Amino acid sequence: MKAVSILFIILRLFLGGLMIYGGIHKFEQPSPTPIEVFQKAEKFSSPEKKSTLQKILYISGAKQTGYFWQVLGICEILFGLLLIIQGTSFIGAIFLLPITLHIFLFHYFLEREETGELLKTLAFFAINLALVLKEYKKWKPLVWIKPI
Repeated sequence: MKAVSILFIILRLFLGGLMIYGGIHKFEQPSPTPIEVFQKAEKFSSPEKKSTLQKILYISGAKQTGYFWQVLGICEILFGLLLIIQGTSFIGAIFLLPITLHIFLFHYFLEREETGELLKTLAFFAINLALVLKEYKKWKPLVWIKPI
């Protein structure tokens, strides 16, 4: 039983650290201008480079909003910190669930040929899901209300 608890602590720290790292990276480079996005996209306009073009346009579009990319970064940092702190780890795991699902689905739909990336992001989502399911007794009363 103790080994399982240690494993979950390691998984919490790993996923929390990964999210903090990813969130910080969202602030390292300035957002490209629309002209820079257009010029970069033009290089990948041939049909065989459709997948790369989709990724460029999706991420660049998130950056072009002026807020979404930054909000995502802040959420990754904040929820990663919540996950690392023992007392708030459950709420951090719940809040991170849609983010890790989104990361996996991004790779599933836009980078399906990159098997390593797909498996890695699936592992991140699975770790997050395991952290939430581990606390089933805490959230069961919220979703399963006995009829009167």
